[in-house]
Amino acid sequence: MMEQTFHALVARKQEDGTCTRAVEERRIADLPPGEVLIRVQYSSLNYKDALSANGNTGITKKYPHTPGIDAAGLVAESSDPSFKVGEEVICTGYDLGMNTAGGMGQYIRVPAAWVVRPPEGLSLLDAMRYGTAGFTAALSVLALRDNGVTPEAGEVLVTGATGGVGSVAVHLLSRLGHRVTALSGKPEAEPYLRDLGATALLSRQELLAKADKLLMPARWAGALDTVGGPILAAAVKSVGMDGVVTCCGNAASEDLPLNVYPFILRGARLIGIYAANCRMDKRLRVWNTLAEWRLPKLAELSRIVPLAQVPEEMAAMLAGRSKGRVVVDMREP
Repeated sequence: MMEQTFHALVARKQEDGTCTRAVEERRIADLPPGEVLIRVQYSSLNYKDALSANGNTGITKKYPHTPGIDAAGLVAESSDPSFKVGEEVICTGYDLGMNTAGGMGQYIRVPAAWVVRPPEGLSLLDAMRYGTAGFTAALSVLALRDNGVTPEAGEVLVTGATGGVGSVAVHLLSRLGHRVTALSGKPEAEPYLRDLGATALLSRQELLAKADKLLMPARWAGALDTVGGPILAAAVKSVGMDGVVTCCGNAASEDLPLNVYPFILRGARLIGIYAANCRMDKRLRVWNTLAEWRLPKLAELSRIVPLAQVPEEMAAMLAGRSKGRVVVDMREP
């Protein structure tokens, strides 16, 4: 008989606006409506989860709340005939972990339209080693390549390179034959980034040295930006002719101090990357592509932690001390 309660990380907002985070017992009956009930085996930690658990109302409107925009597990119940009990499934993005109880709980209940089967050759654990961060990195890499950024075209810049998206992006691009320059504010991370395949490292200060100019010296065939703000602007200003820049984050700033000259003088293209609500055909393409690429250092990109350790990992992420990916083993509290 299926258990009626389960463990989940719960963020509770206090009167002063701060949030407490603790593992609590919850009831399956209290989960939101949906066609598919999933027994979560693994989740993963993303920046958005840390913001949600820290009381960010731009992410989550109502508390108490269980964060976790990623989940991989087994179907426990389904009123949709497309999914069978015991089947392996993945759920990432949409409203999961934002205003719908998320993957930091041992059970989730979601609409069937949010659920996908992992492609052959991709385990539930590896799916969460990628998670939304790896999924976003793959979306970004595919956008660069679909728009003509080939290994022969020149170097590719990856910003925020030690983060979840950045780490996977560096390794993906290197694996596909690109020369990758990794930008990071952590000089001590050089061995880590070179091990992932970065051929050169760049500090934020070096990138921003001439960022006050309308155009910067052309250097990159493409850039994969994860942080936004002045760094994204500098990346756009420093791509060469027909250069392509993808944008998927705003950790540095949501503002973009930019002018039109990179676009009208070099034909620069800026492509926004959205993972949460991307179309299902694109979603399936990304998961299938990740299964095909088979990153040799995928396991090295991540650490596996128990649910009880997640608050500590969230604090490190918000303080800019995290590196790579954090997978959460949800099989035990």
